[in-house]
Amino acid sequence: MLPYIAEFLGTMMLIILGDGVVANVNLNKSGMKGAGAVQITLAWGLAVLVPAFIFGEASGASFNPALTIALAVEGSFAWSMVPGYVIAQLAGAFVGASIVYLLFKGQFDATEDPATKLGVFCTGPSIPNTGLNILSEAVGTFILVFAIKGIGNVTGLSTGVDKLFVFGIIVSVGMSLGGLTGYAINPARDLGPRLAHAVLPIKGKGDSNFSYGLVVPIVGPIIGAIVAVLLYGAIPW
Repeated sequence: MLPYIAEFLGTMMLIILGDGVVANVNLNKSGMKGAGAVQITLAWGLAVLVPAFIFGEASGASFNPALTIALAVEGSFAWSMVPGYVIAQLAGAFVGASIVYLLFKGQFDATEDPATKLGVFCTGPSIPNTGLNILSEAVGTFILVFAIKGIGNVTGLSTGVDKLFVFGIIVSVGMSLGGLTGYAINPARDLGPRLAHAVLPIKGKGDSNFSYGLVVPIVGPIIGAIVAVLLYGAIPW
């Protein structure tokens, strides 16, 4: 039971901090409005780092269905635990996004643009192109997962320092590829908050864009993560 609780709480914290920084920077009447993409990208890296330190020993700190599935494909994670992990991750993301809405309700009410409100919860493409958008998410997730696997090649690494490496990976992917699709690179990170956007009583909200959300940020990350573990396993290290 502990691993599932850890994945739920860890993903919830990830979304509170990750969606929270987008709300903090983009919503009207926020004290940090206009801080920009650099703050968002650094904060998303920290949003992964903080719960990873807390829950790494308890669950492996996946917080990402694409990574969980890829590790099962690789054989290093039990398939029997995949459904519970994915459910916990999605539920944690939903609750985390709901908490962000509660905290920033005044700022949501003061913001008129529906797209800005949706952008707090989930990702979207700068140029809609399903094929290229899926490729962008696949490439970003490939780099994330391949690099996470590659941390094992670092000799003499102290316990816990690997989480700092993951922070660097997240920030690097965001800085380099984030402008394409918002670098979901994690189906739970996008779908859980998107579901929250759909059901919460957000003043003046628009469509939740499930036609995009049920395809690109789910299919792309899963493909990228699976390719990453298979290629990593095929290299004669």
